[in-house]
Amino acid sequence: MGSFRRDPLIEGLLRPKTMASLALAEWDRLLPRARVAELLPRLAIAAQREGIFDRLPEPVAKHLTTGLALAGAQRRVAEWELHCLERELAPLGAPVMLLKGAAYVAARLPMAEGRLFGDVDIMVPEANLERAQSILLDAGWLFEESEEYDRRYYLRWMHELPPLRHSGRGSVLDVHHAILPRTSRLKPESARLWAQARPLAGSSFVVPCPADMLLHSAAHLFQDGDMDLMLRDLLDIHDMAELFGKEPEFWPELISRAEELDLARPLFYAMRYRERILGAGPPTAVATRLGGKGPGRLARAVMDRAVPPVLLPPTHDQGRLRRPAALFLYVRSHWLRMPPLLLASHLARKSLRRLRMAEPEGE
Repeated sequence: MGSFRRDPLIEGLLRPKTMASLALAEWDRLLPRARVAELLPRLAIAAQREGIFDRLPEPVAKHLTTGLALAGAQRRVAEWELHCLERELAPLGAPVMLLKGAAYVAARLPMAEGRLFGDVDIMVPEANLERAQSILLDAGWLFEESEEYDRRYYLRWMHELPPLRHSGRGSVLDVHHAILPRTSRLKPESARLWAQARPLAGSSFVVPCPADMLLHSAAHLFQDGDMDLMLRDLLDIHDMAELFGKEPEFWPELISRAEELDLARPLFYAMRYRERILGAGPPTAVATRLGGKGPGRLARAVMDRAVPPVLLPPTHDQGRLRRPAALFLYVRSHWLRMPPLLLASHLARKSLRRLRMAEPEGE
């Protein structure tokens, strides 16, 4: 754990005072890593709260200020998008749940501050999915995926519609009916999420209960293919654990919900690497109970070698070490999402498509 805590990016996030003593050469290595991980705004906020922002080198302060301005602009766009979606989906006559960043913003949780947004994630009951799609298409949303295979892939096997982009506003929307694919080895029942969803004051939207919000983030962290944002997602989990964990009943409820939703393994890994990289573990009794939910020693050892190099944005000289670890986690995430034959067919199609796109025109 100690070597990770000495990483300048981790140190800056957890102990912001350390940023005041960094030389420009160190910032030259840190800033690109923070930008790739979408953590520049978070560094800026940490420096402001610690009262050291004015002590940072001027070029550094400019980068952090730009990141903070971008985060503020994206949050305003997200808030407006939620306002528009609430109006557009009113005819659905069914509940709509906000997920991930959209839920953090609407519920005004600390994780929303300084967070960058790529899209808005919502969930509707599967019985209302076709109706929701029709309403959204009538409201100016268009499918981004143009190939028939991609459409069929989403509709038959995934937990969401193909991504939608609004023809006027340019926003991207993911419409889920579950939090993991139909073919996933882990199968959290959506009905259980709906049963514990929490209403938002002054809104028709609902959000997952605190335990489910953290569990969804943990499942996303270890079953998604976006390696660059793993540290950001781990920090989301850390923030939720810090915030929700102040309530004594949260931790036993979290374990019970993880078992109920078939998400004990992702929770085990989330807490394991939160402790190893960020130095913050759950209460001892919870850690003991979670230990029984983890894999065998060999699987733990393999994950312990693969996860940290990918979670931590690489320095220039660490890129070669990261590639095989990232490939392993990428394949693992797909292995958990699809049965072997479907996975092989899907990856083969994607590889052939990349080869066709790489061919020079005219050949």
